[in-house]
Amino acid sequence: MDRDFPGACVQVFRTRPFWAATVIALWLPSATLAASPSADKKAEREALKNALVQVMQRTALKSSRVGVHMQSLDDGTVVFSHNADELLNPASNVKLVTSSAALVALGPEFRYETEFLVEAEMPADGKVKTLYVRGKGDPTVTTERLYGMTSELLHAGLKEVQDIVVDDSWFDAERTPPGYDQEDSDRAYMAPTGAVSLNWNAVAVYVRAAPGGKAVVDMEPPSDFFVVENTVTSGPGRARRVSVKSDAYGDKQKIVVKGQVPDERGAVSVWKKIDSPPLYFGGSLKQLLVSRGVKVKGKVKLGLTPSRAKVVHVAQSDTFDIVLKRLNKLSSNFVAETLLKTMGAELRGQPGSFAKGIDVVEEFLDRDVGIPRGTYVMKNGSGLNDANRFSTAQVDRLLRHMYERFPLAPEYLSSLGIAGKDGTLKYRFDGTDAVGRLRAKTGTLEGVSALSGYVQSAGGEKFSFSIMVNDYAGRAGPVVAGMDALGAAVAATGSTLGPGNALASLNEGQKAQGGLPDIANRVKTYLELGKQRDQRNIGFLRTAWRSERDPAVRAVLAESLYQSNPHDYLGTRTLLDSYSATDDVYGRLRQVAHALSVGVPGVSSMVELASGGNTEALARVLELCRAAGTARDVEAQDELADGLGEVARTAPEELVVALRTASTVERDATVPLLAQGLVKTGDTTHPFWKSLRKLGAGGTDAQLVAFAKGLDSTLTTKTAEARTSQRAQPVQVVAPASATPNVVPASGVLRPGG
Repeated sequence: MDRDFPGACVQVFRTRPFWAATVIALWLPSATLAASPSADKKAEREALKNALVQVMQRTALKSSRVGVHMQSLDDGTVVFSHNADELLNPASNVKLVTSSAALVALGPEFRYETEFLVEAEMPADGKVKTLYVRGKGDPTVTTERLYGMTSELLHAGLKEVQDIVVDDSWFDAERTPPGYDQEDSDRAYMAPTGAVSLNWNAVAVYVRAAPGGKAVVDMEPPSDFFVVENTVTSGPGRARRVSVKSDAYGDKQKIVVKGQVPDERGAVSVWKKIDSPPLYFGGSLKQLLVSRGVKVKGKVKLGLTPSRAKVVHVAQSDTFDIVLKRLNKLSSNFVAETLLKTMGAELRGQPGSFAKGIDVVEEFLDRDVGIPRGTYVMKNGSGLNDANRFSTAQVDRLLRHMYERFPLAPEYLSSLGIAGKDGTLKYRFDGTDAVGRLRAKTGTLEGVSALSGYVQSAGGEKFSFSIMVNDYAGRAGPVVAGMDALGAAVAATGSTLGPGNALASLNEGQKAQGGLPDIANRVKTYLELGKQRDQRNIGFLRTAWRSERDPAVRAVLAESLYQSNPHDYLGTRTLLDSYSATDDVYGRLRQVAHALSVGVPGVSSMVELASGGNTEALARVLELCRAAGTARDVEAQDELADGLGEVARTAPEELVVALRTASTVERDATVPLLAQGLVKTGDTTHPFWKSLRKLGAGGTDAQLVAFAKGLDSTLTTKTAEARTSQRAQPVQVVAPASATPNVVPASGVLRPGG
């Protein structure tokens, strides 16, 4: 392994100088374009320049903080540079830095090891007092692999164990790095690190309907490590309204599941992080041993492995080049942070820590890449939340270094997602020259989007590029479209149509097409496909979504994509980006709903996401309440009131926060409908009241406490009005401003998306 450290075995190839050509001014003072390296490329470069400038001027990129840097890998010329030295939040593009340093430090053939030991040699009767498990950070152990490990122990003669001791000392006790503390969440992407880990330190919670209006909750993998509190019921309807919470509970993990699942739908699953990786691993190991006939009489404990212990079995991971693909193609935060500690332990000594890992990365950037310490900010390895700052010039420099670093370059490039083919780029760039030609790492947080990697143009020239967009207003969709247009323009260079073809989709735009009968028929067809919940429909639905220009129909296609696989992040992302409370989407879909005598398409799925605590979906629901009130659509208001009643049941605290950060108009429209929904579901016993009053009783956020108290007072009045109403009619949509709690601005919490 190259590290200029003891044991290094990979030769380092230095890159040529960073700036290989004279740069000329472009359309903004901070934007520059290199002169063409040769006459025969002059026309192509000029066409590319014009296309890139038009994309920057005509998309959502124009009103955002954008950094762009592109460079030819063939001749070193800087093709395009805009604000390339500005330090921006790179989101998951930080994984490009972490993975490159790890590949250089550990080498592509590195394997993680997990050791199983006993105090002495395995006795003839197979009975041991203590089975020790000593991990060294393997982030790839799954339930299936753990089952294989138990088989090895069984065949080694193990028959009975008193206690299982899990040794987690290869890493230090700090589970989460800087940046994770900005978000209080039990979502799987927030999973802690561990020297002994299982299933990316997340657990699958399966919920399914059962006879008699009950619901069954299963854990995968099952073990006595989990304490399950289940109040889920089953009933008619298509949508699920399920909330799953995961919290530390002494030396156990408490899983609280509430809500409702439909009778006709199969099991739904939710992944949640766990808090104690070694006890999670140990509890699952115990369960699997028992299932194989090995008696485990005692407990799972934390401890150190004695020096006299004898190895019974050593489980090895795949080689590191395989681990690298899982990291970058799937954008795994857990693997990235584990790599930091691995580098720290392997190169700086046990125990591995985030600080030691960052030191290894910074030395690599300074010594090998030529990016000095102090010129960037790197606090964690995954890019989560607001903890890191790099410039696009720095990221592009790193990409060029790794491109030229044989023999590591093939492993590094193959770890990146391929446009239109796999990873987080599987559903992007469709219909452009970038499909199959562009390899890149995505990055997504709230208000942050990034894309950095490599592309070979249709003419054969190869480029490296880095694009980062920060502080954009509105949704991510238009920003992503602009970024993709930049990449597609580069890929189209040298083609018959040229880079200007990348602007075609921007020219087409989206607008209402066809009359109501035509729209209703198309919507009905796509809704039926969504009802099938068949993942085999996803390819067709994706193609239809990309080619459809009518925004209302696109929103329905997005819902069908989501319903076909609710666990696919990309499907959820498509729905959130496609569905809006505007007249050309929600307004037209209300008309379709009346024509087809169905609920408004998309509302049920948005409520479903909101019921699980999805903050963007909660914001969309509040926007829909405002739109339904403005249109005075009684049926739409009733539907939203029902949905809010369920959201309040399963995600009460998240709903309060969403109301607090909403606009005055949205809040005034939502609070009366929420009161109506609470009354419909039995407001006096509704669990929302308990959560609301708990928030109002005190906490670290004084503004949230004050808001909760004001909301309690307002809702008490509104629910009383709803209960005494003479007829089943919607309550007044617009509440007096004096009756609504004051808006309290909240700091934005960044959300990951790879």
